[in-house]
Amino acid sequence: MSQHTPTGGQGTAGAAPGTAHRSEGGGVAGGGTVFAAVLLSLSGVLAILQGIAAIAEDDVYARVGSYVFEFDLTSWGWIHLVLGIVVTLTGVGLFMHANWARAAGICLAGLSMIANFLWLPYQPWWAITLLAINVFIIWALCTSWSHTAD
Repeated sequence: MSQHTPTGGQGTAGAAPGTAHRSEGGGVAGGGTVFAAVLLSLSGVLAILQGIAAIAEDDVYARVGSYVFEFDLTSWGWIHLVLGIVVTLTGVGLFMHANWARAAGICLAGLSMIANFLWLPYQPWWAITLLAINVFIIWALCTSWSHTAD
């Protein structure tokens, strides 16, 4: 017999009472948070690949014009590699619904925005795309935070 009551939200058969509507209204499994976790994980993996490419071959990326913030390409590779590993692990933490991952995701998306701004002369369109993705990640993680506190 089902435990579901129309007004009590007690759940369905096999579910714990009070958990049936957990994903509604931006809860723990809210769409924005899950999508932010996917984007964070994906951008972390891509940053790892960018870092490996920059470390392995100095001629993979060519700088477009002169830029105030010039670093050696190998240094940029290590920055992207380390940042990508930490961002990917934080994305995995978001999938596990950890509040520490939410706070870390906001901070790391901000750091990723700074790194991609400084990466503009090497991959302008990709850097602008990642800047926009990181803005969405910060927005999604901040707007649904109050709904997940238990």
